[in-house]
Amino acid sequence: MLRFRILASVVPLAVTAFLARGELFADTHPCIAVADTSVQLTSLPWQSSLQVSFTTNPAKATVRVQVIDQAEAADFAVIDDATAEGSGCQSSRPPQLVSISKSFSAADPVIYLTKDGPADYRIFVQSKTFSMLDAAALIVGARGGRLHGRSASL
Repeated sequence: MLRFRILASVVPLAVTAFLARGELFADTHPCIAVADTSVQLTSLPWQSSLQVSFTTNPAKATVRVQVIDQAEAADFAVIDDATAEGSGCQSSRPPQLVSISKSFSAADPVIYLTKDGPADYRIFVQSKTFSMLDAAALIVGARGGRLHGRSASL
């Protein structure tokens, strides 16, 4: 009987913790379509094929992403009107998952966001659903962590 009482008290706590994290009822994660595939952010690092991290020290960065004020000059632009429907992420294949890590790894890209050039990528973000970090992680994830000058264009 004691085991049942312990189980009865632990299960509601576990369900509450799961719901508090927001994973069950979470909105769709930011996603972009690239050619015939898609790249999507995930909050579950063990599911992602690529993890990126961010730094405030340009010397530690492996990829520089410049935040610009003109969508026309950007390599990647996110504007709510164009992405609010989420339909741009439809693909015949499962999405490539990218997660944002709080720690650095030598094998994963380390992104430095800057307002000044030079940069490997230029992004423009005017969105309520995408943050600048989301957009930078998606563009770097879409390139597989490679620098802009070394890979094919989106």
